Amino acid sequence: LVASAVLSGNRNFEGRVHPLTRANYLASPPLVVAYALAGTVDIDFETEPIGTGKDGKKVYFRDIWPSTEEIAEVVQSAVLPDMFKQTYEAITKGNPMWNQLPVPTGTLYTWDPKSTYIHDPPYFKEMTMTPPGPHGVKDAYCLLNLGDSITTDHISPAGNIQKDSPAAKYLMERGVDRKDFNSYGSRRGNDEIMARGTFANIRLVNKLLNGEVGPKTIHIPTGEKLSVYDAAMRYKSAGHDTIVLAGSEYGSGSSRDWAAKGPMLQGVKAVISKSFERIHRSNLAGMGIIPLCFKSGEDAESLGLTGHERYTIDIPNDITKLKPGQDITVTTDTGKSFTCVARFDTQVELEYFNHAGILPYVMRQLVGNQK
Repeated sequence: LVASAVLSGNRNFEGRVHPLTRANYLASPPLVVAYALAGTVDIDFETEPIGTGKDGKKVYFRDIWPSTEEIAEVVQSAVLPDMFKQTYEAITKGNPMWNQLPVPTGTLYTWDPKSTYIHDPPYFKEMTMTPPGPHGVKDAYCLLNLGDSITTDHISPAGNIQKDSPAAKYLMERGVDRKDFNSYGSRRGNDEIMARGTFANIRLVNKLLNGEVGPKTIHIPTGEKLSVYDAAMRYKSAGHDTIVLAGSEYGSGSSRDWAAKGPMLQGVKAVISKSFERIHRSNLAGMGIIPLCFKSGEDAESLGLTGHERYTIDIPNDITKLKPGQDITVTTDTGKSFTCVARFDTQVELEYFNHAGILPYVMRQLVGNQK
């Protein structure tokens, strides 16, 4: 069964309205109401009735759709100038609840270690003033082997936090009741939760699981099936790099920054795909993750890659020897070797990579300018 939804929002990701709705269609608000009355999306409004009226007669879409004149009449009577005047007159005054919030003094933000909403992120924890330079990848494990059209919502979901997820465990350990979990979107100021929420979409299809759907993967050294976060942390604690294999249009959908920040925090060093969504590719480069594209006509399947191999990506350790769109050699411990295109598309993105990401790059610029 494929459950579907009709919404008047601006995104129609799989599972956007509810985790179990796979098909989601965008429509105007009146159309949403019409589909709700019909109770199905499998209807031709031109020829099929939406329902039956009290008089027993069939009611069609054309019978309930308002005319332009009816809409104009409602707008004239309901959208009044005073509404806007009252709102904008008080817009800088706040409201009692906002104005009564305690405000700490000082120029620096006072991090609350107990907060599950805002947490001091680790982006600058081990940063030095000297850029670390570009990095290759040696003997990395494959964290996930994904197919086509992986959206930013598959990578970093904004919806509900599932009760058996690593993020849920983190919240419960800190005394947060399930009814107060809220959503990943509302907790995006906490890197601990967002890292645990990376690749936590319940509709994720990982080829390492042989067709099983869900936010799990195989920890290659042990063969254990783990949540993606737990597997990533196990690799990280053992000092192993990881990569992600993907198909076409990796990172499609809304340009969600956490879809790049989350994998970086999980220890992902490179994504090898057939193609990238434009902004997501740039975001990966901005977080120091290497975006690699298979050569035209090639992909993981045609090259015989299963995701059980270990991957070495040969990148010059001198940034001056790396150019936008340069060919890069990838080898595996099973004897395979193939060429990819490094999708650092501009010199600026290479500069970010040299600094291990845009955040350290900007921080070094700011500190340098103050000297």
